[in-house]
Amino acid sequence: MTSPDPGVRAVPDALAYLAGNWSVERELYAGEHVGHFSGRAEFRTDDADGWLHVEEGVMEWDGARRDASRTLRMTPLPDGSAEVSFADGRPFHTLDLRRGHWTAVHQCAADRYEGTFTVLSPDEWHLRWEVHGPAKDQLLVSVYRRAST
Repeated sequence: MTSPDPGVRAVPDALAYLAGNWSVERELYAGEHVGHFSGRAEFRTDDADGWLHVEEGVMEWDGARRDASRTLRMTPLPDGSAEVSFADGRPFHTLDLRRGHWTAVHQCAADRYEGTFTVLSPDEWHLRWEVHGPAKDQLLVSVYRRAST
């Protein structure tokens, strides 16, 4: 499968591509505030027929430093894409990397989340979330690199 953008790598099966361990570096912007998350992500099968996306690391925000983590559930679809949900089962978005680039939208009350996923190589992908609404106005820019271990 070819990709429409040079430098973007098509991925026929999102979960097969994501499987394993990744380092994560994330910049967070909200107004004049800037934060940083540094950690690891693991994509693995769970006990059911799905997958888990588990991130753990350290978040720096407004001079404070604390541990941070999140877990998402991923359900594979026959076409190589996946349905992503929050840990509690609420739907989040679809993920389709067959063209190497995907935009997902999630409406959370009056706030709109728009995420852009871009696969650059077998070992690197980027994620950019823009959040706009009455409760939030944020930008989160993440770089995932495949971990060597």
